[in-house]
Amino acid sequence: MHADYGTMSGSWIMMLFMGILVIFPIWRICVKAGYSGWLSLLVLIPIGNLFLLYFLGFSEWPLERKVSGSISQNL
Repeated sequence: MHADYGTMSGSWIMMLFMGILVIFPIWRICVKAGYSGWLSLLVLIPIGNLFLLYFLGFSEWPLERKVSGSISQNL
C-alpha cells in the first residue's frame, strides 16, 4: 500500500481557500469596528474563534467611543 499524496495536496489547497474565505470578512469586520484586522486570525484557533465572537459582541468598539465622544462635544 502506498499513500496517495496527490489528494493530500488538494485538501491543503481547499483548507487554505476555506481559511481565506472565512478570515477575509472577519478581517473587514474588525477593521470597521476600529480593531486591528490581525484579530481575525483568532478564528483559526479552536477556542479563539469563540473569544473573538464574544469580544466583538460585548465590548465597546473604538469606533463607538470615537462617535460618542464627538456627539457629546457637539451638544
